[in-house]
Formats: sequence, C-alpha cells, structure tokens
Amino acid sequence: MKLPRLQHKDASATTGGSMTLLEHLAELRGRIVKAAVAVTIGAIAAYFLYGHILNFFTEPYCQVSGKSDCALYVTGPLEGFALRIKIAGYGGALLASPVILYQLWRFVTPGLNPREKRYAIPFVFSSLVLFLAGALVAYITFPHALHFLQSAGGSQLHPIYTPNSYLNLIFLLMIAFGVSFEFPVLLVALEIAGVVTPKKLSAFRRWAIVIIFTVVAVFIPSSDPFSMFAMAIPLVVFYEASILIGRMVTRKRARAEASAQ
Repeated sequence: MKLPRLQHKDASATTGGSMTLLEHLAELRGRIVKAAVAVTIGAIAAYFLYGHILNFFTEPYCQVSGKSDCALYVTGPLEGFALRIKIAGYGGALLASPVILYQLWRFVTPGLNPREKRYAIPFVFSSLVLFLAGALVAYITFPHALHFLQSAGGSQLHPIYTPNSYLNLIFLLMIAFGVSFEFPVLLVALEIAGVVTPKKLSAFRRWAIVIIFTVVAVFIPSSDPFSMFAMAIPLVVFYEASILIGRMVTRKRARAEASAQ
C-alpha cells in the first residue's frame, strides 16, 4: 500500500515538490531535534547565568522590602538545586525561542498559499513582540502588586518567601500578561478571516469592556487591583486598535477586489 503524498514544496522533498507521510514526519523530527538542541544550549547558558537571572526576578521584592538583604528562604536541601534547574529550563526555552519560531516557520511555510504567507510573518512577529511587552508590563507592575498583597495582611505579618512561592507568582503573572496581550492578534485574525467585522466589534464595544474587566478580575493570578488595571486597560486599547486595523484591512481588500474586476 502506497503512503499518501502531502503537498510540501520544500528543498528536502524528494519527488516533484511533494513529500510522503514518512518524509513529512522525518522533517518534523529534524525540526524538533534542532529546537531541542537550541533549548539545551540555552539551558546550559541560563544555568551559568543563574545568579543574574535570580537577581533580576528578585529585584521587585527588594524594591518593596527596602532591604539590602532581600533573601528568599529554602526549606529543604534539594530546593536550591531544583530551583536552579527550573530557571535553567525556563531560561533555555526563552533564549531558544527565536530558533524554535524559525523551525516552526520553516515547517509550516511550505504548506501556506501566497496570501497566507503574506500575513504569517507580521502575525508571528507581532505575537512575539506583544507577548514580551505583556511580560514586561507584568514585571514593572509586580512591585505594586506585591506591596498591596503584603500590606493587605496587616503590619503584624512579616513575609518570609520561599523561592517557589515567590517565583511561581511572578512567572504566572508574566505569562498571563504575555498571553492576554495576544488579544489584538486574535481579533485581527478573526477580522481577516471574516468571522467578525469592525462594525460588529464597534457595536459590541460597551459589552466588550465589561467582559474584559470581569475576566481579568477573575483570572488575574495575583488578584490585586494594580495588576487588574495594568492588564485590562491595555486590552481595551487593543480592542480599539483592532477595530482600526480591521477597517484598514477591509478597505484594502475592497480596493483590491474592485481593481480585479
């Protein structure tokens, strides 16, 4: 029985610009191996840069505590080493992200038509920039959130944080902000696909604002008002920007269709 041939116009294809299923899977394996090697190299680098990385993430705590010795306390002999391995893993994935995205791009691109390729690069680039911007906003906001959380318990409480409890919170907050900042990319993609229109988004504006603030208030990891407003307000701005971008795309498409007739 012959294996099905998948259309995949890649230089590695062996016959007529198409690849068999096994050839397709072999290419996927090669891309994954290259990405894994990049993550491993990045993790090794992050392992040796552990002190600088840890200082970067504990800086918000130092700002709030106002102490020169703003140490985190481990509660077991293996916790310090496990933390170093965890940071090395996260750091490796972050340092290797350009390679991972490139390998993903090289695997997916041959299967896209020219119109999809035209949109793919701006979407991938904007997604990466917005995710990093969201993580940066979370990092800048975190000292205010931490101060609120500490003061909420009263002056009788003196915080002593373990690395896992502290770093898990800041990591979750940065990931949550990064993912939420992908909101305009999703809206513009839906507009380009014709699922929604700028006119519908504009008419739904009031409800959208209410939903944004409600969802953010429920799902924000730190549950503090500073983080909530720091996330919700940009999302409202992104909503308006998506409407404007959708209108420009719609007009450009209408002109292209009119000139083609």
